[in-house]
Formats: sequence, C-alpha cells, structure tokens
Amino acid sequence: MRSRLMLIAGALLSLVGSSGCINPLAMGFATPIPVQPWVADRIEERLCNLSDHKTPILPPIPPGHRPLCEDPPDRAEILRAMPRVTRGIPFFYEEHRDDIEFTVEKIADVIDPPRFFPLVGPAQVHHCHWKCTVYYTETIESCHPFPFQCKRRRVQVVYIDKDHLHLCVPGPDAQATVTRDLAGIR
Repeated sequence: MRSRLMLIAGALLSLVGSSGCINPLAMGFATPIPVQPWVADRIEERLCNLSDHKTPILPPIPPGHRPLCEDPPDRAEILRAMPRVTRGIPFFYEEHRDDIEFTVEKIADVIDPPRFFPLVGPAQVHHCHWKCTVYYTETIESCHPFPFQCKRRRVQVVYIDKDHLHLCVPGPDAQATVTRDLAGIR
C-alpha cells in the first residue's frame, strides 16, 4: 500500500515537473526561443538584396564607343549603405530619421585596361563611383525617467561604388557572337 502511494505521488510529481510552467525545457526541440524583433529584419535584408555586392558582367564595348555610368544609386541603396539607426529600448531611448533628402553626384567614370579574371576570362573593369549626400532630421526620444525629445538636422556623406565588368574578345566577329550570346538572340 505504501509503495503504491509513493508510486502515485512520484507519477504526479513527474507530471507537474514536466509541465511548461515549472520546466521550460519540457517541450524538447519544440521549446520556443525568444528572438529580438530586429533579427527577422536583418535576415530579410540579406535575402532580399542579394545583388548589392555582386559585380555584373556586361557584353564587350564596341570599338569607338565609350559607355557611361547610367544608373545612379537609388534611395533604397543609399539608405542601406548608411550606418544603421541605433536600436533603442522602447520608451527609454528611441532614435528616428525623418525628412530624408538626397543629392547624388558622380565622382569617377573610369575604364581599366583589359586583364584576366578567374571564372570570367579577359575583361575590363568599369568603375562608377558616386558621392551621395543625405540630409535628414535625427530625432532622439525618451519617456523615462523624464520625457524629452531632441531634434537635430544632420548631414551624412555615403560613397557608393557600382563597378561592373565588360568582356574583352579578340576580334569583331567574336565580339558580335559574344554580344549575341549574352543578349540571348539566336
């Protein structure tokens, strides 16, 4: 009788000990792990902007033609290149950027002589360098221990390099073939 009572007490105690309230690891691999809200944003940035740091490979430059840097950085690219806003603690310290304006100016448009690149072959690097000046209002807020708000006009300069490769081929017949193959024309 006494051993039966001890067995029932032990079973009840093990059930209570394995519940989620007392033992947080009772769910095993399915135990939820708290994750900061900004983690998902950083993962999304990495997955959505895959081509930010890749160098495109373009067709050869025709003889007598000088390509220009035609694609200045857009608003999203400039904002991604800026330093991140400090992650604060809600109601204790929060930082925001408002009234964002841009000026974009081309600094360099240079084509290097042909050289060999592994996995690409002979190619020329076309350097396009941009100077982006960002004007914004920085707002710092706090509600605890006493409420305050500080607004300052800020200026930040961001330099963006948009380099790309132009293939080099030996003759005009090969150049036409490579251009057709890259453009997908049959």
